Amino acid sequence: METVRIGYARVSTDDQSLNLQLDALRHAGCAKIFTDKLSGKSRRRAGLDDALASLNANDQLVVWRLDRLGRNFRHLVDIADELRERGVNLISISEGIDTSSNVGEIIFRLMSVFSDFERNVIVERTRAGLAAAKARGVKLGRKPGLSASQVAQARQLLQSDMKMNAIARQLAVGRSTLYRYLHRET
Repeated sequence: METVRIGYARVSTDDQSLNLQLDALRHAGCAKIFTDKLSGKSRRRAGLDDALASLNANDQLVVWRLDRLGRNFRHLVDIADELRERGVNLISISEGIDTSSNVGEIIFRLMSVFSDFERNVIVERTRAGLAAAKARGVKLGRKPGLSASQVAQARQLLQSDMKMNAIARQLAVGRSTLYRYLHRET
């Protein structure tokens, strides 16, 4: 039975490019390449689901890097276990991993652990940075949709029988934002 290489590429956001990964997967001889543009944390990825569904025994799932497949150790191991049960090997181009050998399988498991560790360190640093910024008095989160003076202006316009849609347009906000601010301060 002939081995078919199926590629999978992922970027986290729409403004990122898949080109580097696609070039590497084509160069690796992938017959078909599936893609996603969303976070690796998400387990529900249409491109990945389609890639996995297209694999048969003796095929190979090829990724540019393990973190493109998933950022979570448990998810990576689940995928690898599913592939192994189906007789499919996993290849990571950048890390030089090929699970068709015992050494490749061990390297995959180690890289999965390090990938999960790296993600946890990033989360930890982000939380610490946010806490430090908050302690310094930095306002975190989304910029307010309306200032206090705009809310006062909206209340005056509402009392003068101006319609909510017109007030929202004048203040350049959505109706739901206007309603939320008007009800917040009552």
